[in-house]
Amino acid sequence: MRGLRDKVIIIAGAAPGNIGAAAAVRLGEEGAIVVAADLNEAAAREVADAITAVGSRASGRRLDVTDEDSFKALIDFTVAEYGGLHGLFNVAADLSAGNIGRDSDVTTVPIDVWKHTIDVTLTGYMYGIRHALPVMMEGGGGSIVNTMSSAVWQGEPVRAAYQAAKSGLVGLTRHASTVGGKHGVRTNVVSPGVVLTGAALATTTEEWRQEVLDTVRSPRLGTPEDIGSVIAFLMSDDGVYINGQSILVDGGANFT
Repeated sequence: MRGLRDKVIIIAGAAPGNIGAAAAVRLGEEGAIVVAADLNEAAAREVADAITAVGSRASGRRLDVTDEDSFKALIDFTVAEYGGLHGLFNVAADLSAGNIGRDSDVTTVPIDVWKHTIDVTLTGYMYGIRHALPVMMEGGGGSIVNTMSSAVWQGEPVRAAYQAAKSGLVGLTRHASTVGGKHGVRTNVVSPGVVLTGAALATTTEEWRQEVLDTVRSPRLGTPEDIGSVIAFLMSDDGVYINGQSILVDGGANFT
């Protein structure tokens, strides 16, 4: 893809086997400089090692997306280390059983689950945009991509907090696209469907995956690499005229 070589891009939520890692490696393959960040620093460093193995520069850093100072420090490090910032992929989420496993319907969802989910998936993304957008505007442009979910399109009977947080990203994305657009900074949101991440493969059965596949207008379910290729496109010069959009990547499970 055009225009990715030597672009400096942060992946906020990069651990092996997930969407963030796949996007990070794909961007590295395209010649981008990648800062892989995750709450688990060892996992982030493992992703960075995978990027250097394909011949690109990379760093692995710890990031707590619920801590604004942590996000600011990551962006400050990136600019100091690599001389600028051209892209931010917000993909962090807490999909642990202790959080999303207790995310029930609106009448019963525990308030601690509600607040934590909003903190990670909405406020955390805002922190990244708050500190990345001015750097990109001053630098002449860039690309921010947020991660929503096809669950928002479906209206699930459970996961009230998750759907609310993800829905909020549409408004945040459109706002950021308006603030940054005239300065060359575009902001979009991608909505993956069921993606066979490492965690998904470990926590679902073959029977369940087949039931989901039966509802998808595709011969297979998605992989992290499928989403990573869309992220690379949106970060590249080939995606330069796409701004403020919600992009559904679910194999045709839903129509927009």
